[in-house]
Amino acid sequence: MKAVRYHSPSDVRVEDVDTPTPGPGELVIRVGANTICGTDLRIVRGLKKKGVIAPRILGHEVAGVIEAIGEGVDAYSPGDTVGICPTYSCGGCYQCQRGRVHLCENALVLGHQTDGGMAEFIRIPARAVADGVVVSYSADLDPAAAALAEPLSCIIHGQRFLNVGVGDTVLVMGGGAIGLLHSALAELSGAHQVILSEPMEFRRNLGSQFGVSLAVDPTQENLEELVLAATNGQGADVVIVCIGIPALVNQAMSLAAKHGRVSLFAGFPAGEMASVDPNLVHYRELTVVGSSNSTVPDYQQAMALLETGRIVVDPLITHRFSLEEYDQAVETISAPDAIKVAIIPTP
Repeated sequence: MKAVRYHSPSDVRVEDVDTPTPGPGELVIRVGANTICGTDLRIVRGLKKKGVIAPRILGHEVAGVIEAIGEGVDAYSPGDTVGICPTYSCGGCYQCQRGRVHLCENALVLGHQTDGGMAEFIRIPARAVADGVVVSYSADLDPAAAALAEPLSCIIHGQRFLNVGVGDTVLVMGGGAIGLLHSALAELSGAHQVILSEPMEFRRNLGSQFGVSLAVDPTQENLEELVLAATNGQGADVVIVCIGIPALVNQAMSLAAKHGRVSLFAGFPAGEMASVDPNLVHYRELTVVGSSNSTVPDYQQAMALLETGRIVVDPLITHRFSLEEYDQAVETISAPDAIKVAIIPTP
């Protein structure tokens, strides 16, 4: 089969590899779509090396159809349409024993320590199958849309720390796919208004389809003035940083209201520090949180939101490419009209 295989930074190849077959308790899935994530780009550019074992088939935002089942698997059948929660936990480490399976110390993550979805087929290990990481969905849902259950599940997990509710003003910094999905979920959770800070006009214009009531260009407009004007001088109840730029950390805290909640949701470059004013946290009684990965229940909830149409992600999928067009797909990600780029292994 064809697969996109990472060997080292800047050395990613479309190669012929063996087609997987299922062992006892395992599944083989024919990949319908794998959307490219910013983490994938950080890996290939050498900005993320920790935990990535080469050579490795990339991709962790995956949906497809069960092709074959191994001995002892009775919860699934060939032909089932499924998505995959990409973190496989061990169940026995300190974090797993305390219910934090998404922070497993021995985790296997699709596209990192185990082969991912940028291939015609993907094998799911028995441990992961038993943990329920394979989640069925309606065949009516576009596989590329179903693949976005993965980032949506991370957003659901991240917002659990923020308790977004009725009457809140939510400021989202960064209007890529992650920021727009955060906006949509915040509105669904009852936010009074969602303010989006995003320099690219195309993304700001998409905001209205994802619950954004005010879209701001921070390079041309005064974000602080507009946030204060929209909140009667109070600031945002919730601020979510969706871009990994360290300078935004202090700005996010300065835009938060007293007793506000700030999420450093984005991944930041390793080794880069942020300079912050601790008095913002102290005197405003801010809660500052991070968020990493998601759980199977988060993923199940994400898929349910997509299946029922309560969150519609189709406008985010701006480009589609075959496996052989991987290089073109990566180049397209930086285009001004690109949001999510999908790899479709078998068009």
